[in-house]
Amino acid sequence: MPKNLDVKLILSMIIVGLVWGTTFLGISIAVETIPPWYSTTIRNFIAASIIFIILLFQKKFKWIGWKSLKQQLILSVLMLVFANGFTTVAEQTLPSGLTSIISAINPVIIFLLSIGFQLQKPTWKGFLGVLLGFSGVLFIFKDGLGDILNPNYKTGVLFLSIAILSWGFGTIYSKKISSQPNNLMLNLFYQFILAAAIQIVISLILYPNSEIETWSIKSIAAVIYLAVFGSVVAMFSYQYALQKVTPIQVSILTYVNTIIAVFLGWYLNHEVVTKDFIIAVILIIIGVFVINYKGKK
Repeated sequence: MPKNLDVKLILSMIIVGLVWGTTFLGISIAVETIPPWYSTTIRNFIAASIIFIILLFQKKFKWIGWKSLKQQLILSVLMLVFANGFTTVAEQTLPSGLTSIISAINPVIIFLLSIGFQLQKPTWKGFLGVLLGFSGVLFIFKDGLGDILNPNYKTGVLFLSIAILSWGFGTIYSKKISSQPNNLMLNLFYQFILAAAIQIVISLILYPNSEIETWSIKSIAAVIYLAVFGSVVAMFSYQYALQKVTPIQVSILTYVNTIIAVFLGWYLNHEVVTKDFIIAVILIIIGVFVINYKGKK
């Protein structure tokens, strides 16, 4: 972490860890009655609309040029259309616990990609931190590891794998262009609106006869929550943090997301929190500490 205390950075990372920990539940509620691609389309359109209003109010809305638009299109496709879209599709068939297990591979992928694209040097400290966090997630869901090989889940596992790889490449690409002068909110607007445009076409092709009257208020509310907090607030925080620290330092928060998801299961669904969960939390916290700790020089 930077030597000087960066309150905005710390707040951004806390938001990413907390808010995205709730989105697994939010997505599962949304797709109960709303087709997944419609869910992501509405989510991204609402997010784009909110940011558009903010930019107009601040008098900062403008055309970003073709070069920047191309960059935002790449990020939109990787992180919103593929990563967010396929995660939403996958949650139609995968249990939330299994989704958490597979998603926990994300920091490992980003760690390897960061080394491959020379964004950071390979270190034992980085490898140990990622391994500790991943071990913590596996410890929580060790009884359900066999479900990965369940033939009923193979399509969902495939979609989620595509989502994780896309998110990893999107994170690396975002970091590589973060040194360029930019307006983060403006970039996010273009990313969200481009994703919504692409996903509405996918929705109309896949669900030509979708009946809006079958969509429940509960699912609609979940999509609105995902748009406001999961997209606008958390995505802004994630992109801001990427400008300040390494991709692996941000992605390690995926493990914190798992803790939040399990806590919500306990709080909302009265699921039992076992001693294994406590051990897992300790492993994850140590992993996050190891990744981010820098001794005195």
